[in-house]
Amino acid sequence: MSHVVGIDLGTTNSLVAWVRDGEPTVIPDPASGEVLLPSIVSVDERGGVHVGREAQRRLLTDAGHTVYSVKRFMGRGAADVAGEASFFPFELRGEGEGVVRIGLGERAFTPPEVSALILRELKRRAEAYFQERGEFDFEVDRAVITVPAYFNDAQRTATRDAGRIAGIEVLRIINEPTAASLAYGLDKHRAGTIAVYDFGGGTFDISILRVEEGVFQVLATNGDTHLGGDDIDRLLVEQVVGAVGIETTPEVVQAIRLAVIQAKLDLSAEEETELRVYLAGRGTAPVYRRRITRGEFESLIAPVVERTLVPCRAALADASLAAGQVDEVVMVGGSTRIPLVRRAVHELFGRPPHVELNPDEVVAIGAAVQANILVTGNRDMLLLDVTPLSLGIETMGGAMEKIILRNSTIPATGTEMFTTFVDNQTAVDIHVLQGERELVGDNRSLARFRLRGIPPMPAGLPRLQVRFQIDANGILGVSARELRTGLEQSIEVKPSYGLSEEEVERMLLESFEHAEADVEARLLIEARNEAESVVRATEKSLRNPDLEAAKRSDLAPGEIEAIESALADLRDGLASADRATLERKTQVLNDVTRHLAEVLMNRGVQSALSGRSIDHVE
Repeated sequence: MSHVVGIDLGTTNSLVAWVRDGEPTVIPDPASGEVLLPSIVSVDERGGVHVGREAQRRLLTDAGHTVYSVKRFMGRGAADVAGEASFFPFELRGEGEGVVRIGLGERAFTPPEVSALILRELKRRAEAYFQERGEFDFEVDRAVITVPAYFNDAQRTATRDAGRIAGIEVLRIINEPTAASLAYGLDKHRAGTIAVYDFGGGTFDISILRVEEGVFQVLATNGDTHLGGDDIDRLLVEQVVGAVGIETTPEVVQAIRLAVIQAKLDLSAEEETELRVYLAGRGTAPVYRRRITRGEFESLIAPVVERTLVPCRAALADASLAAGQVDEVVMVGGSTRIPLVRRAVHELFGRPPHVELNPDEVVAIGAAVQANILVTGNRDMLLLDVTPLSLGIETMGGAMEKIILRNSTIPATGTEMFTTFVDNQTAVDIHVLQGERELVGDNRSLARFRLRGIPPMPAGLPRLQVRFQIDANGILGVSARELRTGLEQSIEVKPSYGLSEEEVERMLLESFEHAEADVEARLLIEARNEAESVVRATEKSLRNPDLEAAKRSDLAPGEIEAIESALADLRDGLASADRATLERKTQVLNDVTRHLAEVLMNRGVQSALSGRSIDHVE
C-alpha cells in the first residue's frame, strides 16, 4: 500500500504534504519536527552524501563540495549557465548544449541527480512519519511535484527524471502558482479572478487565474526562471565582501551569504538589524558587523522588486485584463515576506494581497490537494493549466511556425499542414522549437526527427500533417504524417541536452547501489545531532544556579569532574566520522549526567513549590 503526496521541490527549501481526513497537512521530519528541508546537498571527503540541514551547516566548512539552488540548473545546458559559474562555490562542468554537471569531489552530479537526493530525503521523511503514526505497510512511491509556471519542456522533463531517479512515480507536474490557487480555494471557492504572485528563492512567476464553481482556469502566466531571493542575497553579499577585510574564500563567502540571509529575515520584521558574519574556527566573535536599516535594504533591492512587476504587467495584458479587474491577489514564496514586495504588489493591483497561509507551505499544500484529486477522483475542483511558451517547427528560410501558442490551456493539441519545397523529396526533417521569436536561431531547439519514405512527387503535392500534443504534465509529443500514403513518425520530445533514457536508468541503479552508504551517512548525521543535543543540555546543566548547592549536599565527590571530562571528550569527537565512537561517547556523557539531571530537577520542583500548601497544588 502507498500514500500519494504533494511535493514542493523548491530552490531554497523543499516540503512534502498529504491530505488526511480531507485536510491538507505538511509532513514534518519526525526526528526534528521541521517541515522545511533546505534544498542543499553536500558530499564529504569519504564520499558520504548529506542532505538538508546538515548540508547547510557544511556550507561554512566545505562550500566547494556543497550545492544549493540546483533548481536553477534543471533542464539547462552548460552554455546556458556559463555566466553564472562565478556566483557559486561549487564547480559547474559541461560544454555547449550538453547537460550541465556539478562537480562535488571525485563525483559529478547532474541537476536531476541532486534533486533526486532531495526528493529521496522527502520520501524518507514522509515514510518515517507514516510509520510513526502506525501505518507500517505504507510507502511513498507516487507524487505530484510542482514547478515554476515558466519552466519550459526541458525543465519539466528534468523534474520528472529526478522523480524517477528517486524511486517516485510522478503522477502529475503542476505549476506552483496553480497549486497555490488550489490551496487558497479549499475553503473559500472564490468566484472571480486571482493573481498569484510567486517570488521564491530562485524563480519568479505570476499567474492570472479565473475561478468559478471550483474550476481553476489559468488565463495567463509569465515570469523569470532566473529571478528570486538568491538575487537579493547576491546584492547584499557583494556589499559586504569588499568590507570584510579577510581573504574571501568560498567558505567566507558562504558565511557572508548566511549572515545576509539572516539580516534579510530580520528586516522583514524590524526597522533595523545588525549584520554579523561568523566564521568556523574563528571563535564566537563575529569577524564583521554593521548596522543596516530597512530603508538601506529597500533602496538596494528596489530594482529586483521592480523586475518582478514587468512580468505581472505582461501577464495582465495576455489575459486582456487591467490590474483593477483582479479580484484577489495571493502571495507565495519566502521572498514575499519582505515589506517592500508586499507594498509593490499592493500598489500594482490596487488591493492588499492575501498572506493568510504560510507562503513557504502553500505550494506543497496545493500539490497535496491535486494528489488527492487524482487518487480519489474527487472532481469538486478542476484544474485547467496552460503552457508557458509557444511551440512550433522550423519552416523554409529559418522561420518558426507556431503550432501551439503560449498560454494555451493544457492538455492541448495543435495541427498544421505543410508540404515539400523541392521536387521528388522523399524525406522531411522536423525541427521542434519553443519560444516567442520569429526566427529559429532566437528560439530554443527541443528535438529533431525525420519522416522518411515519402514517394517522389512534385514539390507542393505531398500533404504533411504535423501534430503537437501536450499532456496534462506539460510534456510534448510530436507526430508527422503524410496523408496520401499514411506514413507516420512520432517522438516524445526529449531536449537534446537532457538526460537520455539510458542515463536515467543508470542513475536509478546507482541509487540502489549507494543505498547502504546513504543510510550509513544518515545514521552518522543523526548520531552527531544527538551528540550535539546532549552537549548543549549538559552545558546548560553546568550553568544551572542550583549547581553549587547541589555540589554541597547531593553530588558525590568527583562527580562534576567526571561530567566535565566526558563532556570535553564528546566535544572533541563531534567531528568524527566514526559513528560507533560518537554513539559510545554520547552514551558515556548521558550516563554520568543522569544523577545530576535528577538532582537539578528535584531542586527545581522544590523551589517552585516552596511556601505553598498541598491545597495550592493543582
